[in-house]
Amino acid sequence: MFIQTETTPNDDSLKFIPGVAVMGEGTAEFLDTRSALASPLAIRLMGVDGVTGVFYGPDFVTVSKDSEVTWAVMKPEIYSLLMEYFSSGQPLFRSEEDRENAGPQDTRILDTDSETVAMIKELLETRVRPAIMEDGGDIEYRGFDESTGLVSVKLKGSCRGCSSSTVTLKSGIERMMMHYIPEVKGVEQILDQDEEVALEEFNKLEQRLAGETAKKDSE
Repeated sequence: MFIQTETTPNDDSLKFIPGVAVMGEGTAEFLDTRSALASPLAIRLMGVDGVTGVFYGPDFVTVSKDSEVTWAVMKPEIYSLLMEYFSSGQPLFRSEEDRENAGPQDTRILDTDSETVAMIKELLETRVRPAIMEDGGDIEYRGFDESTGLVSVKLKGSCRGCSSSTVTLKSGIERMMMHYIPEVKGVEQILDQDEEVALEEFNKLEQRLAGETAKKDSE
């Protein structure tokens, strides 16, 4: 078995392609050992020093790491685990119930959904999700506020905490949504607490660097 890797827009996430189906359909994300218990492979990957998240796509596995640890140190062990697991033919999940619970339920159109919400879900599922998966990530629908026209989404996999994800959200997803669905006035990203902290630190760093550049230019 030959496992390929692809970089993603997030330097701390790497896409591993084993050449065989992973989820086949749908996605699953594991951000701690408790959630990873549903999948024997995920729990082993989470045990690698420096790994902070595991994401399964249809035919790839995205592994995210702590920025303090280098890929050069981690990749050999990740390769070994993936190769051993996919060569063995073991199931990805402990049970079919675990598999169903791990996958996204967000874009399933419900009888209670309005026509606008149904259109948003369909667009996310058919146009947005496949494009984001190319970069080793996924998107999750979190809601639509009919009074403001705002669609709430959550970025996952390599897109989680990525500095370029805001650009993707605004220039790509928001523009597409507003073009096809007039009721949509904007798209906002829902952040976890740790992501908010990371984004705040990133913005502080950018401001500091900009200040240092301006200071040098004035000297």
